[in-house]
Amino acid sequence: MSESLRDGLIRALPYGRRYARALTGNQPEGDLLVAQSLRGLTSQPPAEGFTPLLQLYQAISRLYGLEEEQRSTHGPGLSPVQRQLLLLTTLEEVGVETAARIIGVPHDKALQELETAQKQLHKGVQTSVLIIEDEPIIAMDIELLVMQCGHKVAGVAHTQADAVQLAAQTRPGLILADINLGPGGHGKAAVAEITASFKVPVIYVTAYPERLLTGEKLEPCFVITKPFDPLTLAVATYQAVSSVGVAQT
Repeated sequence: MSESLRDGLIRALPYGRRYARALTGNQPEGDLLVAQSLRGLTSQPPAEGFTPLLQLYQAISRLYGLEEEQRSTHGPGLSPVQRQLLLLTTLEEVGVETAARIIGVPHDKALQELETAQKQLHKGVQTSVLIIEDEPIIAMDIELLVMQCGHKVAGVAHTQADAVQLAAQTRPGLILADINLGPGGHGKAAVAEITASFKVPVIYVTAYPERLLTGEKLEPCFVITKPFDPLTLAVATYQAVSSVGVAQT
């Protein structure tokens, strides 16, 4: 592996971890997928015009696809190809044409799969969402997006203490948490208190996702970047709620 590729992959790792964790639904499996994909990159020629980050996405997608083929049955909901396309184009903000190249499908088929997948999202899981956000205006915007995605808002907490209290009262099906709550505490600390009492999937919202995805022992499974649109939230929510065996942090 060349020095430039190695340096590029190091910078790409946080985003590779986010993609892999969202695909698999938990941190251990996602991080293992990244580690195995990195080893595979040493023997694969890079695709023409691909950056190290796109090469990492491609290696993760190939390995994930092989593992899903071995499972043979996927159950109801999105197919592996649809999950990859949705996550690449929304969470990772990759163009459709590039996403199609990453997972190895024709552009026209990618467009068809995305259209089908987006329809499936609206028919998919609905749940109650606890929003943890210290900025009232931002919290109102997130609340509107949550409702546009077809979910109910269990409550809005502006501080760590409020979040813990509201979670105990409402037992939400999903938590959407900001990291920095200013004087009101910390989003990860609030989540740690809540998930000590009951299991619930968590999506963290931050302007700096790379700070949360360093490969340490306990980290988020789902991270979306501010600002985000309704489709990004819908995809992340679907993955968080529908994933089996979601690991909490």
